[in-house]
Amino acid sequence: MSKTGSFDTFSAALAIIGNEILSGRTQDTNTPWVAERLTERGIVLSEVRVIPDTEEGIIRTVRELSGLYDYVFTTGGIGPTHDDITAECVAKAFNVPLVRDEQAFRMLEEHYGLEQLTPPRAKMSMVPQGSKLIPNPVSAAPGFNIENVYVMAGVPRIMQAMLDHVMGTIVAGKPILSNTVACGLAESALAEDLSALAERYTDIQIGSYPHYRGGVLGLSLVLRGMNAESLDAATQELIDLIRKHGDEPRALSIKSRPDVVATKI
Repeated sequence: MSKTGSFDTFSAALAIIGNEILSGRTQDTNTPWVAERLTERGIVLSEVRVIPDTEEGIIRTVRELSGLYDYVFTTGGIGPTHDDITAECVAKAFNVPLVRDEQAFRMLEEHYGLEQLTPPRAKMSMVPQGSKLIPNPVSAAPGFNIENVYVMAGVPRIMQAMLDHVMGTIVAGKPILSNTVACGLAESALAEDLSALAERYTDIQIGSYPHYRGGVLGLSLVLRGMNAESLDAATQELIDLIRKHGDEPRALSIKSRPDVVATKI
């Protein structure tokens, strides 16, 4: 059973490690990718933290998140430079030594060649004792998994390849479905009815997101849940509410029924 107390879903947290994210020099594009991949597997991304490359912060964050969630994913800080300290900090978080993994060393040796495998590059073969490697088909240097923590690279292309591997190895939950309905109403016009709809469908999450496109104000309404029948019923009631207020839904994307994804209504 997951830490949520359910067999249907599992919880997860993401720790983004890197001063470059906090300073604004690098834009985080990993979070949306991770969130979508996890949602597809019935794993709810419940928390995201962006933390600097400091020993105290990494150790504290890994310990806290590991105790709170079923899965913890980290990105960043496992490269060859002096400020890539994630591996040693994770080792300290779990009170185990940092050791050279011979398989990781061979991967790096094959990729760079022994003459080009400098000490900084060889550093990337150091992982917490007892870890399992996460393959890196892009640049060889692997990530690793220890207990419920999965440590991956920060470079999006490499992280995505690592996460694809991880998704094939962990226990997943029931897929989370979502339907989206767009309309031209103001958010305030539907607020009261949306509250009542949410009270009737307690197993469905309903999000309301105003947007401004091409000089026209609109509203996207997203419904999420694991019960397709309940999700579709709530979606139909929402469509009826929009029509009650004198508008027609602009587009309907229903992921609970793949045959009607992104159809006009």
